[in-house]
Amino acid sequence: MSVGLIGLLDDIAAIAKVAAASLDDVAGQAAKAGTKAAGVVIDDAAVTPNYVIGFAAKRELPIVGKIAVGSLRNKLLILLPVALLLGYFLPAAVTPLLMLGGAFLCYEGAEKVLEAVMPHHAGHHEAQVQPIALNARSVEDEKIASAIKTDFILSAEIMAITLAALPPGSIWTQAMVLALVGFGITVGVYGVVALIVKADDVGMALARNQGASIIAGAIRVLGRALVRGMPPFLTVLSTVGTAAMIWVGGGIILHGIEKYGPPVIARTVHVATEAAAHFLPSVASIVEWSVEAAISGILGLLVGAIAIPAVEYGFSPAWKRLRRS
Repeated sequence: MSVGLIGLLDDIAAIAKVAAASLDDVAGQAAKAGTKAAGVVIDDAAVTPNYVIGFAAKRELPIVGKIAVGSLRNKLLILLPVALLLGYFLPAAVTPLLMLGGAFLCYEGAEKVLEAVMPHHAGHHEAQVQPIALNARSVEDEKIASAIKTDFILSAEIMAITLAALPPGSIWTQAMVLALVGFGITVGVYGVVALIVKADDVGMALARNQGASIIAGAIRVLGRALVRGMPPFLTVLSTVGTAAMIWVGGGIILHGIEKYGPPVIARTVHVATEAAAHFLPSVASIVEWSVEAAISGILGLLVGAIAIPAVEYGFSPAWKRLRRS
């Protein structure tokens, strides 16, 4: 019996090792795939704080919490099953859908650039399709719904990028990786967003410290720095988010063109990155990445510039007519 027990324990240990290796593989794939979606994550963190502007301080965290719950619902209940089905039955559709999402990111980024350059022109066509809020509660509900809709697009990009970055494997492994990436990114992004939207309140509380010690004085200085530093920080974050949208969207489209378009495009990009790296061989990898990112950014701006009139004179009027009907 002891021999049988030892054999059983050996079998359990072997199963545990396989399970641990599987979990390590899932975690490793999730980490690698999650980094591919970094640009979309940056934009998500940059965009979301705008949805709590104008609300009372006590409503900021509840609003962020509702948006986070909606984001998890988007990723885990809707997009994860859709991504698995596409990956299993229509894997060829993943790249075109990625390119479509990339074009949307380029459009959003170009809209923000246009708004910075011509604030009275940008986004006026979008205002035509927005519902009119009647009271404070409906304003909050409208903001949350709008944020969740925007998050749906960004979440779709995150899940599609993650799926495209996964090596061939079982559908269960892919499901676990997608779920881990979706949950981890959502918790991380909206945790950071919660810290950002409450940073000025924390700064105000620290600045009101009445202590007479050196430490109390340092706390007051820190509080005032937080209050004064948040507006420029949010401006920088918004700028970084816009750049990330354009860069990531352009990069997605560029890789799609390299896959479906003429080979000369891929060769041209490769030659350009290698030629730039040749001048600075000590930091060749950084230079190659920077050149490819710049090419992606330029392509993203071009795609966004084309998409703006297409939306303004095509999609937006069609949507308006559909709402009237």
